[in-house]
Amino acid sequence: MDAIKPWQYQSWIFITDPQFATKAARVLDLYDRKWQGHPLSDNDYVISADEKTSIQARCRCHPSMPAGRSRMMRVSHDYDRGGALAYLAAYDVHHAHVIGRCEPTTGIEPFTALVTQVMTQEPYASADRVFWVVDNGSSHRGQKAIDRLAEQFPNALMVHTPVHASWLNQVEVYFSIIQRKALCPNDITNLDVLEQRLARFEDRYNRAAKPFKWKFTTTDLVDLLTRLDTSTLAA
Repeated sequence: MDAIKPWQYQSWIFITDPQFATKAARVLDLYDRKWQGHPLSDNDYVISADEKTSIQARCRCHPSMPAGRSRMMRVSHDYDRGGALAYLAAYDVHHAHVIGRCEPTTGIEPFTALVTQVMTQEPYASADRVFWVVDNGSSHRGQKAIDRLAEQFPNALMVHTPVHASWLNQVEVYFSIIQRKALCPNDITNLDVLEQRLARFEDRYNRAAKPFKWKFTTTDLVDLLTRLDTSTLAA
């Protein structure tokens, strides 16, 4: 056995956001129901939102074969493309409730439609504050997106994760669940079937889900940044 295995490696993204600690701590405080050092009220809500892009409908050229004795399910390698759509979702962090929609693509208009869908229904329409945790995707990037949200819904506040820190956005956990439980294997006839599957899964999830046990805290954040600083100095 070779002692050195240069073909094995692990990729990572170095922190480049100069405000990483501040932005990350803001998001983690919201998950802990705090904002600017004060506890959130019962009429404050935290929404984690993003888009799952380019979900393809792949119709397999041979019917999938169910699992049998000592045999996994078999799915044909060959498929016909049935198009793709985007799934936009807003996840209520403390109530484990998902509100989603499908669109032909992502962008400012589809994301605005998701915001409107959420903010015009209760309890969010009458909330004191609704915090929207988002990453830095083009649909909701920068101060313009913050201003656009506040102008449309005065009780809504957009909070960005640091650059390259989508792992801080809890909706990504939901996306990983829907990928495993609803989209794999991808044997879907067309976009109508795909949209129906996403909607049915969302409905079932909302009837059974509990909030994620988010364990990464601001204390863990300080420890992580300290270790990275130490490693950088040692290098």
